[in-house]
Parts: sequence; structure tokens; C-alpha cells
Amino acid sequence: MLTAATSRDRGMSTAEYAVGTIAACAFAAILFKVVTSPEVQEMITDLINRALNVAG
Repeated sequence: MLTAATSRDRGMSTAEYAVGTIAACAFAAILFKVVTSPEVQEMITDLINRALNVAG
């Protein structure tokens, strides 16, 4: 038999899902801005070029 104390903590509520979704979207937007910046793109391209030169 479940009591009120154990049944009320069984997962997130709709409001918690909404806050979690907004936080995930905000993190994704910031990450997208960082990865698409010219400096980071140049670093990634340089890293790939060095890896290809070492491998081949």
C-alpha cells in the first residue's frame, strides 16, 4: 500500500519538465553559438588537418 509521502515523489511534474526543457534548449543555443564561431571552427579545422597529416 502506498502512502501519500511515497507517492508524491514519483517523477517530475509538468512544470519541472518545462524548466528542464528550457534549460536544455538554452544550453544547446549557447553551444551552437560557440561551435559556429570563427575561432572554434578554425581550431576544429586545424585539429582535423593535423590528425589527417599524422594518419596519412
